[in-house]
Amino acid sequence: MNRRQPPSARCSFCGKVQTASRRLIAGNEAAICEECVQICETMVKGEEETPELKKPLPDLVIPPPASIKQFLDNYVIGHTHAKKVLSVAVHNHYKRLKQSEHFGPDDPLAEVEIEKSNVMLIGPTGCGKTLLARTLARMLDVPFAIADATTLTEAGYVGEDVENILLYLIQNAEGDLARAGMGIIYIDEIDKIGRKTENVSITRDVSGEGVQQALLKILEGTVARVPPGGGRKHPQQDYLQINTAHILFICGGAFVGLDSICRRRMGSKAVGFGVVNTPSGTTLDVEPEDLVHYGLIPEFVGRLPVITSLSDLSADDLVRILVEPKNCMVKQYQKLMQMEGIKLTFADSALKELARLALKRKSGARGLRAILEKIMLDLMFDVKRYASNGEIKITKRMVDEHGRTESADFLRIAS
Repeated sequence: MNRRQPPSARCSFCGKVQTASRRLIAGNEAAICEECVQICETMVKGEEETPELKKPLPDLVIPPPASIKQFLDNYVIGHTHAKKVLSVAVHNHYKRLKQSEHFGPDDPLAEVEIEKSNVMLIGPTGCGKTLLARTLARMLDVPFAIADATTLTEAGYVGEDVENILLYLIQNAEGDLARAGMGIIYIDEIDKIGRKTENVSITRDVSGEGVQQALLKILEGTVARVPPGGGRKHPQQDYLQINTAHILFICGGAFVGLDSICRRRMGSKAVGFGVVNTPSGTTLDVEPEDLVHYGLIPEFVGRLPVITSLSDLSADDLVRILVEPKNCMVKQYQKLMQMEGIKLTFADSALKELARLALKRKSGARGLRAILEKIMLDLMFDVKRYASNGEIKITKRMVDEHGRTESADFLRIAS
């Protein structure tokens, strides 16, 4: 019998029993198996850059900022300033991945490290924050994932670990860790994890400040260990390891009440959201200190150096959203109807009424979709019945009814 072997012949970390294929390294009072040794080695070296990140990235095309904004214009209406900020930030973020190709070893700038610039988007619900992030990922052809900050909790508590947001990205990259390591993650409702007060509490804040602390290393760049099936971590499972140093994080939130914090900082110069005028409306001029006063910890705000705000959508913006983007709602319904052999048209007055109702709901572009779905329900249920000479026209009167009438009455209105 090996004298160094403890009587239990079990790993003191994971509890696995020694077998012919699993050796144990024993000490005076404990033992550790080879698998746990490898995990410990990974944790110790976790801050080092993995070899895959040192390889060139020939497949990644980095368009200039002007081209990025032009692409965004095809899918997102308004928010001119926010698009410029995002375009420059995304261009610089991915350009840093290829910096080794532009500087030789003797260049004095070769040793300069370009830090990652994650982005914070601030704007009311339904203004297009998620759409901006999704459209960027589509243009760059990189994996994209959306996470909801309100579902995250500190490790050890009921809810999702912060590492689970990386699992969504890995799944969207079809398991390719190197490709996932160049993706974009959008974390929505980030304002909901702010502290309720600036005073430090002695009680645990497992879904607020605790989540902010847990996100720090992921936002900055670390080798994260992600459970392949999601859920909580436990010692006896295998992990997917992904380096987050080159993942672009875009955080978004409505930050209700932030305007009054900015107003206090700027005095009489600030009036609500009317600080910076843009063609699409008015936006909020936000400084990092305002976010700290709102409830985000300074370390978290420091990981999001690029801050831009999006304005409320006007009635004209909502009308443009209906008809101008490449995949706008009107074109989607027209395509569905055309597949039935029906030509669908909208009166200008109907489009304006749709925008007016959406503004009344104060839910931005999401309100447009909900209203239009309700109007189109009866039409799409029995499309042939409502068509006249192979055509259906949506009028202001039909929008006013808002789809609440019975089918027979709606048929009368539609005709």
